[in-house]
Amino acid sequence: MKKINIIYLLALTLITACQEKPSTLKTNDKVTMNNNNKMNRIHYRTLSINGLNIAYREAGDVNKPTLVLLHGFPSSSHQYRKVLNQLSDEFHLIAPDYPGFGNSDFPSANDYEYTFDNIAATINSFLELKGINNFALMIQDYGAPIGFRIATAHPERVIAIINQNGNAYEEGLGEAWEGIKRFWANRNEVTENALVPAFSLEGLKWQYTHGTRNPENVNPDTWYLDYHRLSRPNAHKVNLDLFYDYQNNIKLYPKWQQYLRDNQPPLLIVWGKNDEFFPESGAEAFKKDVKNIDYNIYNTGHFALEEDGHEIISKIRHFMKKTIK
Repeated sequence: MKKINIIYLLALTLITACQEKPSTLKTNDKVTMNNNNKMNRIHYRTLSINGLNIAYREAGDVNKPTLVLLHGFPSSSHQYRKVLNQLSDEFHLIAPDYPGFGNSDFPSANDYEYTFDNIAATINSFLELKGINNFALMIQDYGAPIGFRIATAHPERVIAIINQNGNAYEEGLGEAWEGIKRFWANRNEVTENALVPAFSLEGLKWQYTHGTRNPENVNPDTWYLDYHRLSRPNAHKVNLDLFYDYQNNIKLYPKWQQYLRDNQPPLLIVWGKNDEFFPESGAEAFKKDVKNIDYNIYNTGHFALEEDGHEIISKIRHFMKKTIK
């Protein structure tokens, strides 16, 4: 009993001392902390586009320069969680999930045409409904064909491009495309089944960890989230349709390259060089058409933000502040 009383008295003394001790935080410090908390808060929202709910993450002050974050396969806006957390103090950030990806609606192929043309049109409508008509683009993987469609349609809206393994050149197509090229040449049950392992848990893990310095640097939640979504009914069919449609992106490469030559958008390259899909040769190719390039190569894989997020986000901050006055 005496031991319990002693512990009780000690606890009471500590509580009293804390209550009586004046706060070392000044009022201005508290205000700054509150403002930072508001700016760094990520909002998880949806917007209806032609009856389709597009989920998106948004952070930062809408009156500050906007950075639109376009994700790749097999991911979602989740891949930009570090960017949203760290850059919302100085920029307005918005990251949509494409139809069938992330937390957006997943309509059947009968109700929504899963092509890059159509997804780009949906995301462009999303940006217009949000009133976003002056922005920098960050593109990765699928984000490149979607982003370049938006940029070529509205070059006056895109003030800069941040490119993390987003390809626009044939020399940037790596060895991992061989099976997909056979699929393009002859779509049948055999060539389809050869690609299905990409949707397995091990296949998804490989996409995130291959080429990294240490697989333990990558959060396994990434591929488990993607596996959950790719396990839904009809998900394999929809994503095979997109694999098949990707060949139409290659046909548009000359148009995108002409856009780069004509408009010369300031370009930040932050590229994982060990990417089996889009190796460093894809990054190097941009030098042919863009004069103003901040060129950075990292010793990591396809999802470079997973392993080198801190360094890449620091580069993005510097590039945005230098480029967008």
